[in-house]
Amino acid sequence: MTTHTVFRLPSLGAITNLTRQTEPLPTISKHEVLIRIRSVALNSRDLQVATNTYPAATKNELIPCSDGAGDIVSVGSEVKDLKEGDRVVISFDPMHQYGPQKDFLSCQGGAADGTLAQYVARPATGVVKVPEGAPHSYAELASLVCTGVTAWNGLYGNVPLKPGQVVLLQGTGGVAVTGLILAKAAGATTIMTSSSDEKLAQIKSKFQPDYTINYKKTPDWAAEAIKITGGKGVDHILEIGGLGTIEQSIKAITPGGVISVIGYLAGSDKVVDVPLQALLKTCVVRGVLIGPKCMLEDLVTFVYRKELRMPVEKEFGFSRDEVIAAYEYLRSGQHVGKVCIRVD
Repeated sequence: MTTHTVFRLPSLGAITNLTRQTEPLPTISKHEVLIRIRSVALNSRDLQVATNTYPAATKNELIPCSDGAGDIVSVGSEVKDLKEGDRVVISFDPMHQYGPQKDFLSCQGGAADGTLAQYVARPATGVVKVPEGAPHSYAELASLVCTGVTAWNGLYGNVPLKPGQVVLLQGTGGVAVTGLILAKAAGATTIMTSSSDEKLAQIKSKFQPDYTINYKKTPDWAAEAIKITGGKGVDHILEIGGLGTIEQSIKAITPGGVISVIGYLAGSDKVVDVPLQALLKTCVVRGVLIGPKCMLEDLVTFVYRKELRMPVEKEFGFSRDEVIAAYEYLRSGQHVGKVCIRVD
């Protein structure tokens, strides 16, 4: 085989700009591996990139999507710890090994080409080998890249989660549901918020959070969270809403607790003095942009050892119509968990 199928965005602005084209198979250097992509997981970031609303760097003629898992089909001559046939997960930023994200220039699916292709070449140091015998599907593995590492970073990247602590997760998307799974496996008490009783019922049935709050019916959901914790407050919050929810998050957090700011989905006309409120609560408010490869390694190990299954709701095919349908399904907000694309 000398060619493969690739999706590109010749220009940003609309999902329908996606084009399916045939290109030469990537070549690899002595320090790289060639990966046959088997599944791609979608994130809200991918929608933002395609519609040109993402606040960080992007490029034209982009291969979109950051999350991919597959099989190594070729290894460079200097690669020692990977071999043909290994199942692997690609780090969100293959150049980011540890520490905070310093720039966006090598983040897949934004300023650098992503994973929506049959084959990709990546530095061997930017991929994580899946333990042999792991039962996870390629869609589950791809789902670890962005939402998985983001949730892991939120729970362990600053003040590590301890058994018995309380974690509050906003919404029912990929980060929230993955965070719920990880927190429960670590022995935490979990609270999940949503505006939909139907979605909360699905979450209760599938993932068994300890408590749920409908924030439309209970606008002061922080008071309810404090009540649940016996007045102590929540130890960790995965903050998805941003400006529209941060005030309630600070109210709900325990002194010294950690609010990991992951999203900015909920707008607000209200001016919130976050620095003053955080100061008075003596809490940590930190931005989380995915995480380095070392966190992906820890996450893959944890998921394997704890026998955790990732929340893949639906997987679409690799035709242009199905890829666009996957994006549209994600945009509809109907999903609970991850939306993926099966690459064939």
